[in-house]
Amino acid sequence: MSAHTYVPDVNRRSKASRAQARLAWFLITPTIIVLTIVIILPVFQSLRQSLYGKAGLDPETGFVSNVEPFVGLDNYATIFTDAGSRFWTAAWNTTLFGVVTVVLETILGVAMALIMHRAMRGRGFVRAAILVPWAIPTAVSAILWGWIFNQNGVANAILGQHIMWASGNTSAKLAIIIADVWKTAPYIGLLTLAGLQIIPDEVYEAAKIDGANAWKRFTRITLPLVKPALVVAVLFRALDALRMFDLPYILIGPRKGSVETLSMLVQDEASNLRYGSAAAYALILFLYVFIFAFAFTRITHADLGASTPRSGKKQGRKLPASAFLPKRRAAAATATGASAAVEPNERSAS
Repeated sequence: MSAHTYVPDVNRRSKASRAQARLAWFLITPTIIVLTIVIILPVFQSLRQSLYGKAGLDPETGFVSNVEPFVGLDNYATIFTDAGSRFWTAAWNTTLFGVVTVVLETILGVAMALIMHRAMRGRGFVRAAILVPWAIPTAVSAILWGWIFNQNGVANAILGQHIMWASGNTSAKLAIIIADVWKTAPYIGLLTLAGLQIIPDEVYEAAKIDGANAWKRFTRITLPLVKPALVVAVLFRALDALRMFDLPYILIGPRKGSVETLSMLVQDEASNLRYGSAAAYALILFLYVFIFAFAFTRITHADLGASTPRSGKKQGRKLPASAFLPKRRAAAATATGASAAVEPNERSAS
């Protein structure tokens, strides 16, 4: 009796793989084209523009020229001279607002998510009320907070003092931080709430049976399980905070060293026809945001998409969340042992 050996159709499989690859490239090509037009080309154009100075009086001829002179890396070297003090002030303000606002928004956002996640009467109204600040446009909220921090505004009436919020250095920074935290803390709360809603209630019930108090349940269960959603929310919010422009520009005003950020500096340089320095500052801001995003994702191991498992690691069978509950561990272990015992019997029978 001759044994027939099954030979897989390698050609058919390779054709199917090539067809899938062509389909993938066909679907991703529009995205690549849009990213090239919107991001890659402007970056190279800014890099080229940063090598030129402002058109004006030609020192060689003594006449006014409309041609921008080639200055090389002078726009970048100026940052490290006395004329670059404004840049370093803007960079400090950008970093300060990015760190302080994101930290406060994360704390308040998690607290808002825990409040919105609780089963209580009027939960829908509470969720809607918390999300109202985030739904208001930034320009509108800046005008509203401008009225609050006015000389005769509500803030001075509550404090009982006469504070010139827009004129002082510390007071202007504090006004920006308060307004920004009020507006964007609900954003982190909304994404954190989405992570809280996928945590099974059985896990908390098992922790209560084991004697875990509220703080241990929060630190041992809630934070680890909500970390993927929270990390993504903090990353997006930090990237937005590092590019802050409209809130300090409208609330305090332009060319205010107390609150001027790198985005405001770029806009001011471009509005004064100093396109070379504006392009140089814009590229530095781009690198700053890119390096921060890369380092943040590497440190926190943020999963921003569907990641495929590495081939070098062994992939075991995953157990459901109910298998880790105290009442069901024995049943899960019994079921696993029974399935392992059935496999040799099926092999022997075959």
